[in-house]
Amino acid sequence: MCMVFSQSCLCPCFSGGFWLGVDQEGMTGNLSLTGVFFGVVASACVSLNAIFTKKVMPAVDGNIWKLSYYNNINACVLFLPLILLFGELGSLASFSRSSDLKFWGMMTLGGVFGFAIGYVTGLQIKFTSPLTHNVSGTAKACAQTVIAVVYNSSSKSLLWWTSNMMVLGGSSAYTWVKSLEMKKTPQRVPPDSAKEKLLPEEKGNLGV
Repeated sequence: MCMVFSQSCLCPCFSGGFWLGVDQEGMTGNLSLTGVFFGVVASACVSLNAIFTKKVMPAVDGNIWKLSYYNNINACVLFLPLILLFGELGSLASFSRSSDLKFWGMMTLGGVFGFAIGYVTGLQIKFTSPLTHNVSGTAKACAQTVIAVVYNSSSKSLLWWTSNMMVLGGSSAYTWVKSLEMKKTPQRVPPDSAKEKLLPEEKGNLGV
C-alpha cells in the first residue's frame, strides 16, 4: 500500500509539469488551443491503448508477436476506409515516386522500426503496467523536447525549464519506486494445472 500511495503522489507531479509547460507557452503567445486539445485527446488514446493491451494479453496467451501481428492487421483494415473517406486514393494514384526504390526502401525501414516500437511497447506493458508505460512515454517526449531546445539554442524561461524538470524528476522517482515494488513482490508459484505435464515414463515412477 505504501508503494501504491507513493506512485499516486507522483502522478500530480507529471500533471503539474505539463500544466506549467502549457502555461509558459501561453505566456509567449505560442499556445494553440487546438494543439492542446488534440494533445490531450492523443494522450487519452495512448493511455486507453495501454489499458486495453494489458486486458487482452491473456487472449493471445501473453504472446507479444501474436499481439503485434493482430495490431498490424487491424491497422491495415482500418486504414482502407479512412483512405477513401479523406480522398487520399487520388493522391496515391498520382504519386510521382510510386516506382522509386529509395522511397520504398525508406518506407520499409520505417515500417520495421514501427513494428519494433510496437513490440517493445507490448513487452513493457506486459511486464510492468499501463501506468508505467505512460510515464515512460511522457518522460521520453519531455527528454526529446529538452534535447531539441538545447540543440537549437532556443531561449526558454526558468518556469519552462522547471516544468520539464518536474516531469523528468517525477518520472525518475516513479521508476525508482516501481523498481522497489517489483523487488519486493514475491515470485508466484504456478498452480498445478499450469505446471508442465509429466512424461508417461515419469508417471509410472511416481509410486516408487
